[in-house]
Amino acid sequence: MKNFLEQPSRYLFFTGKGGVGKTALACASAIRLAEMGKRILLVSTDPASNLDEMLGIQLSLRATAVPGVDRLSALNIDPELAATHYRERVIAPYRAIWTESQIAELQEQLAGACTVEIAAFDEFAELLAGSENEVPYDHVLFDTAPTGHTLRLLQLPSAWTSFLQSTTRGASCLGPHSGLKMEEARFSAAFSALSDPERTIIVLVTRPDRAALREIARSSAELTELGLLNQQLVINAVFAAADPTDRTAAALERRGRVALIEMPDRLQSLIQMRIPLRPFNMVGLPALRALLDDTKAAELTHSSVSSVQQTDYPRLSGLIDEIAQSGKGLVMVMGKGGVGKTTIAAAIAVELASRGAKVHLSTTDPAAHLATTLEGSVENLSVSRIDPVLETKAYVDQVMSTRGARLNKDERALLAEDLRSPCYEEIAVFTAFSRLIMQARSTFVILDTAPTGHTLLLLDTTGAYHRQVVGSEDTANESVGIVTPLMKLRDPKHTKILLVTLAETTPVSEAARLQADLNRAGVEPYAWVINSSLTASGTRDPCLAQRVTAEIMQIDAVRTHHARRFAIVPWMPEEPVGPVRLLSLARDGVNSSVPSLRES
Repeated sequence: MKNFLEQPSRYLFFTGKGGVGKTALACASAIRLAEMGKRILLVSTDPASNLDEMLGIQLSLRATAVPGVDRLSALNIDPELAATHYRERVIAPYRAIWTESQIAELQEQLAGACTVEIAAFDEFAELLAGSENEVPYDHVLFDTAPTGHTLRLLQLPSAWTSFLQSTTRGASCLGPHSGLKMEEARFSAAFSALSDPERTIIVLVTRPDRAALREIARSSAELTELGLLNQQLVINAVFAAADPTDRTAAALERRGRVALIEMPDRLQSLIQMRIPLRPFNMVGLPALRALLDDTKAAELTHSSVSSVQQTDYPRLSGLIDEIAQSGKGLVMVMGKGGVGKTTIAAAIAVELASRGAKVHLSTTDPAAHLATTLEGSVENLSVSRIDPVLETKAYVDQVMSTRGARLNKDERALLAEDLRSPCYEEIAVFTAFSRLIMQARSTFVILDTAPTGHTLLLLDTTGAYHRQVVGSEDTANESVGIVTPLMKLRDPKHTKILLVTLAETTPVSEAARLQADLNRAGVEPYAWVINSSLTASGTRDPCLAQRVTAEIMQIDAVRTHHARRFAIVPWMPEEPVGPVRLLSLARDGVNSSVPSLRES
């Protein structure tokens, strides 16, 4: 059977675990199809998109021609800008007939983070529902957010169609439901396009890595349940050692080979494409063209690279020593998907627990990898997950039992109808997040956050709540007894935010943008963690040595331009899962036997 490049559908969705190369593959595929004579639109639905950086142009909500590639245009669905446009569309019909106080109330209803999500989806649905005359391209390629957020996005056509069909009165959290009712036909058309195998191919992107393959298999199953059946698999960055005596290269090849042998059965049956690991960063048209072309890749690969290593960088163990001194507090581990946030969060939690501290490790990530990373129990360590479904149910039950208890039958029915809106999931998650923030007043709470864009939506909710409570950005209100979650995030004695990245161009740029966003919210990151670095490996493999040279340039950029403090975590020959290996990672690769660790 032909793959998605040989026989593309009108819509192509690229999804997978963060860091597997979705954006690079989407760009490379768009370029390939455009240079085959097709009219192509490339769209990013990732709130933390780096499409601009890869293509080297400034993108917006409107399609922009990509210089150097005929017939290719691209756009970013910027959630904040989309939300601004969406709010005005909803409010505009009422400006002439409502009072100022009614308009102000509607604006308040539209101020939450869920409006940002729906606005982004609204733009997404327009592209899916449009005919070729309305969206004049042969193929539309979607570069999506990491898996959990993408599944949420792809569920929205069904969720909102169901909500709009069943709601008969009242107002949703997005304002009067008539503002959404106009979109019902478009939402239905979008869902129809997604579920039509003739029009849509889901390209599942992964790496030869156990965790990435497990996640993409789960995603495949969930997408199948949603009715998205036409799926294909791309395994990116498959590595073959040039010299089998190079220990690092041999170990990397072995890890990939074992992961592919153990690939979940449901993936084995899919049409597959395998792409070799490239030694260069995927930024700029030459690199993107070379991703799918071995000849062009060879031209960008240095034929001879001497071994380069650097061993005097600060390490994770020193950073943990600093964190441990307070004896309590919140440690938020943030960053672009696929940089190893979950591994770093788990390693810090295991090390603190091994020192006798009480530690609670939790995640807000929709894909939730903690269980597969920890793979064991640790004394002094408790683990949880902020599950959106369970938190939403608990939130709805709490509202109905409190506010609903004071209402009559018709009012309770109206409240129950409003609470079925998909937007309340964000509120419920925020409520659970707030509990964890406050729990850190007496113990260590290590929070593995969702990939960057989703985390920023959560922090936006935190900021909105802060403004609603105190009416300003003045944290001095704590002196009169008001303590909001944002105040705790701003307090360096309570919260330490670690930005995890890889020593690669795009992850470093993404972490720098995240740091700037946090700074605007009055939150200062404590340190950067550069994960899975090959700099100290001593490899002489041509591909890996070229990557080491590029790594050192990015480490220097972090040290000189971005981070007040940073730590390097070396690449480990064995996958860092399970308490013992996580402890080894926390101690900079030193293997230890600690009585408090119990393999399960």
